[in-house]
Amino acid sequence: MQTLTTSSTTPRQDTQHSFLHIEGVSKVYPTSKGAYTVLQDVNLNIEAGEFICVIGHSGCGKSTLLNMVSGFSQPTEGVVLLQGQPITQPGPDRMVVFQNYSLLPWLTAFENVYLGLDSVYPEKSGAEKKAIARDNLEMVGLSDSLDKKPNQLSGGMKQRVAIARALATRPQVLILDEPFGALDAITKEELQEELLKIWNEHRCTVLMITHDIDEALFLSDRLVMMTNGPAANIGEIITMPFPRPRDRDRIMEDPEYYRLRNYALDFLYNRFAHDDE
Repeated sequence: MQTLTTSSTTPRQDTQHSFLHIEGVSKVYPTSKGAYTVLQDVNLNIEAGEFICVIGHSGCGKSTLLNMVSGFSQPTEGVVLLQGQPITQPGPDRMVVFQNYSLLPWLTAFENVYLGLDSVYPEKSGAEKKAIARDNLEMVGLSDSLDKKPNQLSGGMKQRVAIARALATRPQVLILDEPFGALDAITKEELQEELLKIWNEHRCTVLMITHDIDEALFLSDRLVMMTNGPAANIGEIITMPFPRPRDRDRIMEDPEYYRLRNYALDFLYNRFAHDDE
């Protein structure tokens, strides 16, 4: 196990060897009481094909950071680079899966996936796009639910559609904003397993927000732990020692799993506990 500590004073790293590079990023919002700094001097290098989880208390800027990677928001200071190019707007090379599914309720599961493909690949034939949509829904276990609308699907099935829609365009970066947070424990574990299986097959780069330490330890290559806001930054990064492909039962029997779990809990609830005053 390797534990890496990074902070606002972390030396800048060479962007030539980094797939996704976040350098000196700060985000400041104007308010009626003056400037409010959400993030301050965040630095992070992510390699191609890595699975990164980000964890921290509410208000620590996790979603703000992901919004800058997705292109929905721009840094006040610093830069976010994908393969050496600044991210200035959303694009099909970065697809987002939200906690609330974000499916169009009047479209079927198939149509929700097809719509994304139709926007990204206008040059492909309708037959090609239909085949891709069907293949990706089959990949997440929904071959029998192509014609169902969201109100006919369970929460777990809706999230499967959202994942299929995101992966259908073969993005370079898959951005997951607490995708399993609203699901029951059994469905959550099932989708975690499916996500790992899909990721092992395609190895796109994944950047995922979670509040679930166990989920982060099971899924990630590295766990990025944020300090509290305002002016939050990266407090520490834990590199996972567990080999892939991963077996949940085997990991749960590993004493190192519990040592890392306790370390992350101590970071969140002792060293960076919320100030309730």
